[in-house]
Amino acid sequence: MDSILKTTKIPILDLTSQQDLKPNTSTWLSISREACEALEEYGCFVAVCDGVTQQLDESIFTAAEELFDLPTETKKKNVNEKPYHGYVGQMPVIPLHEGLGIDYVTNKEDAQRFTRLMWPQGNDRFCNTVHTFSNAVAELDRLVVRMIFDNYGVEKHYESHVGSKTYLLKFLKYLAPPESISMPAFPQHTDKTFLSILHQNDVNGLEVKSKEGEWISLHLPPKSYVVMAGDISMGWSNDRIRSCEHRVTMEGDKTRYTLGLFSFLTGSVSVPEELVDDEHPLMYKSFDNIALINFYATKEGREAKSTLKAYCGI
Repeated sequence: MDSILKTTKIPILDLTSQQDLKPNTSTWLSISREACEALEEYGCFVAVCDGVTQQLDESIFTAAEELFDLPTETKKKNVNEKPYHGYVGQMPVIPLHEGLGIDYVTNKEDAQRFTRLMWPQGNDRFCNTVHTFSNAVAELDRLVVRMIFDNYGVEKHYESHVGSKTYLLKFLKYLAPPESISMPAFPQHTDKTFLSILHQNDVNGLEVKSKEGEWISLHLPPKSYVVMAGDISMGWSNDRIRSCEHRVTMEGDKTRYTLGLFSFLTGSVSVPEELVDDEHPLMYKSFDNIALINFYATKEGREAKSTLKAYCGI
């Protein structure tokens, strides 16, 4: 049986406004180093931040419940040509899980398009909540990315990187298991993102795998966000950053809701030349983020020990 460790192993970083985080200050350099050390060791860290107000936080979970309460035939209209970007649910292999996705969510027009699809009569409150929340969490994403780029000495690439990013907001629901017994709710995997930022209600269930192969159960404090490295940041960093292997296990009698803001890169992704040296020979050819997701949707991609290495490893 997999051993489960306590959350204390995963670093918790204070990224609240009281830290006055400004590039090149001693606090900035120190926290940037801690963030990258966590991403290298665990593939993730827990960020405590205050960019989302208490009212907005309550509103986004109300919006999630409202969305999942829609008829299944309505939710199934959430289709996307990119694999895993649209509706997922009613699947015997993951009976506790259901999810929907809003692509390009930081653009108001795309948030409105999704809202009209779900509510043809309109739902301004839902649309505004989703758009405001997503942009607030995207600010956290850009903050962490800036820290990563500064820490690795590739800050000159930051603006072009941010300019090539798109965001997908996923609404994720995990039902309480029958008879409250512990039960797998989503299988272990790595995300095909640069970063994934997860924010849950008060029901735990997320577990991440350590380098030693042990599963660490996360018990998260309020106002916290799990910042998780995906395969794209592992490839981009030339294997300095670990792509976080994670899963969801449910127990108890409460439903778990999670909001996930997933960041993707458009165009060709290459390892910066500054991250290639004698100690770190080039590990990956240039690759395309969406093409990697399409490869992951194939039998070969799903069965590979590392989808990224199978797709573009040297």
